[in-house]
This record gives sequence, C-alpha cells and structure tokens, in this order.
Amino acid sequence: MTTETPIRLTIERLTREAFAPFGDVIQADDSVRHFTINDGNTERYHDLAHIDAGQDGRAIVSIFRGQPRILPFPVTMMERHPKASQAFFPLSDRPYLVVVADPASTPTIDDLRVFLCNGGQGVNYAKGVWHHPLLALDAVSDFLIIDRAGPGDNCDVVQMEAVSLIPALEWR
Repeated sequence: MTTETPIRLTIERLTREAFAPFGDVIQADDSVRHFTINDGNTERYHDLAHIDAGQDGRAIVSIFRGQPRILPFPVTMMERHPKASQAFFPLSDRPYLVVVADPASTPTIDDLRVFLCNGGQGVNYAKGVWHHPLLALDAVSDFLIIDRAGPGDNCDVVQMEAVSLIPALEWR
C-alpha cells in the first residue's frame, strides 16, 4: 500500500550532460557526429545511443502507444531492465516526461530525477537504470522502442511511496 507524500519534484530540461548517468539522449543536432550521405541528399546523425541487447539477447523494434498522463501524477513504482538497455524515441512530436533513478540501489523519493523531453528528443536507458514507464503528455503518443528479446526475466519492479508531479514546469 502506498501513501501520498507531498513532495515536489523539479522537472529539468533534458540535456546530454544531465542525463548521462542514466543513458543517452537521442537527438539530431550539431553537437553529435554527423555527415552527408546518399549523394548529398541525407544528413546522417551517427551512433546516437549505445544499444545493449545483453548476453543471449537480440535487439527488437516495437511501437508503444502511450495514453496521456494527467498532472499532477503520483509516482508509485519504478522499473528497470537488468539485462539490456531500452531506447524510446517519440514519433508524435509531443513532449513527454522521463523519471529516472540511479541503478546502484533501490530508488527512494529523494533519488528521483524528472526530465521534460521535447518531441524531437529520445532517451536510451542504460542497462539497470530505474525509470518510470512511459509518461506521454497532452494526447495519445507513439514511441519507437528498441529493446531486448531473449531468455530470462528482464524487468524488475519496485513499489514506492507516492510522489506527485506538479503541473507547473519548474526549471533548475
């Protein structure tokens, strides 16, 4: 059983530097290696995420269709994938939230970090990083997912005290 705890989580802008302890930001911009291909018709933004399918796994591609979450939203659980990374890239050009915590221990309320992702930014959760399931905002949103198929259980779930995400976006 969970109880509502009135703790305000600060929503941060998603940057490569801020998200580095949890994985990769997937975004096409001038800060990453890119080059022209296909007779000058295409710009390739190269090797944007470390996709880790883990031992005996293989990378698979799926589409998740997320229902919009209404803020404030109580965070009552977190999950992690101990065998492989998991990448999310928005297909609907809408902002969404990611909630993460360090993989070193079972997360507590004080360990949570919340990032606002714009419609052109994806994330790749590194193997073992605690994260909340998909948090689409505003409308039903589709996401391209690259994760693992293979033997063994690859999802740990932990229940937490409830925490409310506050609707006003506060920036660090």
